Amino acid sequence: MLFAHLKRILKFDRLRLRGPNGARDEFHLAAAAQNLRKLAELFRMPMPKAA
Repeated sequence: MLFAHLKRILKFDRLRLRGPNGARDEFHLAAAAQNLRKLAELFRMPMPKAA
């Protein structure tokens, strides 16, 4: 599911950097971005209730 999310939602359909090292680095950056999004959702602060 996570790889499908990268491809569909984040438009990660093709690698833009050349060579195996560039492709690996680009994929690691995309995975890190996805992990940061999940972390932000995990620590989202609830809205304070109106009195």
